[in-house]
Amino acid sequence: MTTRRMLVALDIDGTILDSSGRIPDETHREVARLRDSGHEVMLATGRSPSDTLPVAKRLGIAPDYIVSANGAMTLKRDASGNYPAEWVETFDPTETLLSLRSVLSRANYAVEGPDGVFRYAGTFPAGSFEAQGKQVEFDELLHQQVTRMVVVSLDQTTEEFLAQVEQVGLHSVSYSVGWTAWLDIAPFGVNKGVALERVRHTLDIPREDVFVAGDGRNDIEMLAWAKAGGGRAIVMGEAPQEVIDAGNEIAADFDHDGLAKKLASIPSLQS
Repeated sequence: MTTRRMLVALDIDGTILDSSGRIPDETHREVARLRDSGHEVMLATGRSPSDTLPVAKRLGIAPDYIVSANGAMTLKRDASGNYPAEWVETFDPTETLLSLRSVLSRANYAVEGPDGVFRYAGTFPAGSFEAQGKQVEFDELLHQQVTRMVVVSLDQTTEEFLAQVEQVGLHSVSYSVGWTAWLDIAPFGVNKGVALERVRHTLDIPREDVFVAGDGRNDIEMLAWAKAGGGRAIVMGEAPQEVIDAGNEIAADFDHDGLAKKLASIPSLQS
C-alpha cells in the first residue's frame, strides 16, 4: 500500500504519555514504523523545549521541527542534532497579569522566557516546572518579553475558574484552559495550529497530508487547522466535548491504545 509523505504532529500529555509518564508499547511501535517509513513524525505541545526534547528522545524521533510552548516556540534540528529555536513569538504579560490578579487574587502565576526558564510566584503542582524554574515575587513577572504565561488556581473548579477569567475579557492574547483550573496564555494569534502551518509550508507537505492528535483545549486550534485543510484531526476518546467538536476523528481512550490504533491506519511509504 502506498501513500504520500505525511506530517504527523502529536500532542504529548494525555496523547503520547499518561500522567505517570508511560508511553504505551504500541505507540512506540507505530511511531517507529512511521519514522522508518519516511513520514515526518513530530511533537506539538504546551511543554517548554527543555521538557519536550526528552520525550522526542524517548520516542526515538529526530524530526526537522518541534513545536513547543503552545506554538510560541518552534525548534529546528541543526547539523549537530540539536534543537535551537527557529521561530519565537513573545509578548509583554504585564497588563494581562494585573487584570487577572484583580479577579484571581489567590491564584498562582508563572511566565516562561525565550530562554526556556519559568519564573513563578506562588505554589504550583509538583512537577510543573521539572527542568527549569525560579520562584520570584509577583512584581518580578512584569515588564518583560515572554513566550508563555501560566495561571493556576488550586482551590477552584475549572468552571469557577473559567467564569472569573471570562470577566477579564482577554483580547490581546491567546489562551486555553486545561483539564483543571490551569490557564495557558500565549501571544495573540499564536497557537499550535499557526506554528504547524508554518512547519507544513516549509516542508512543502500538502494540507490534506496532515495528521494531528491531541486531547486538550490547547489542541483545539491545531485540530481545527488540520480538519479545515482536509487532513486528519484525531481527538483522544476522553477529551472534553469542545475538543471533540474541533476534530474529525475520535480515537479510543489512552488506556485502550487510542493513538496507536489511529497511527496504524497510516500506510507506510513504499519505495
